[in-house]
Amino acid sequence: MCGGGPVAALLLFAEKAGRPKVEILARTDSSGFGGPVVGYLAAVVLSGTGTGAAAFTLAPDARSELLRLARSAVAEFVARRAVIEDRSGRAEFAEPRGAFVTLRKRGELRGCIGFIEPVAPLGRAVIQAAIFAATEDPRFPPVAASEIADLRIEISVLTPAREIDNAREVTVGTHGLIVERDGRKGVLLPQVPVENGWDRETFLEQASLKAGLPRDAWRRGAKLSVFEAIVFHE
Repeated sequence: MCGGGPVAALLLFAEKAGRPKVEILARTDSSGFGGPVVGYLAAVVLSGTGTGAAAFTLAPDARSELLRLARSAVAEFVARRAVIEDRSGRAEFAEPRGAFVTLRKRGELRGCIGFIEPVAPLGRAVIQAAIFAATEDPRFPPVAASEIADLRIEISVLTPAREIDNAREVTVGTHGLIVERDGRKGVLLPQVPVENGWDRETFLEQASLKAGLPRDAWRRGAKLSVFEAIVFHE
């Protein structure tokens, strides 16, 4: 193609800028004319604050503090039915964020509950999710005091979910997934397909099954949404 060098340079720049969302507009979008023409490329790369995980970061000490909060929340509630408070005074913990807490015991899942929507400040959301994961996950009995030392805690801090039009927009290893239909909702965190070695289609099928829907519901009228997450553990 004529002018291939500048196009290649633009693509390299866009990739280094963080794989931005691409929108392609053709001349037919404005003129409606689809006949043969001599075409010219016009392109622009925009940067901004974004809504992905890269737009919101947590320093290592903030992550450690959240993990301590989660462990203290589980220990205090299991021992005394007491709900601790976030007294860290950290500004980032006061921002409303979706968050999940995952508990594992000797490598096996022991509980996982959280909030997709930013219904509470991050510190409080982690405390509540930790308690719920330990005591309210219907797949498991409540965590006993004797188990706490064997638990490994993982926290996922979520970006806001966004609806997508095409399942091909789902990127395994980057996106968490929400499948909704008929009043049912299935949610899988971004790390789940990676841990299980799933491809995109399996990820979509498993999220559909998680919702209590047929395996192929993602193809048949289900609403699909994706989100990203900052994931860290003890």
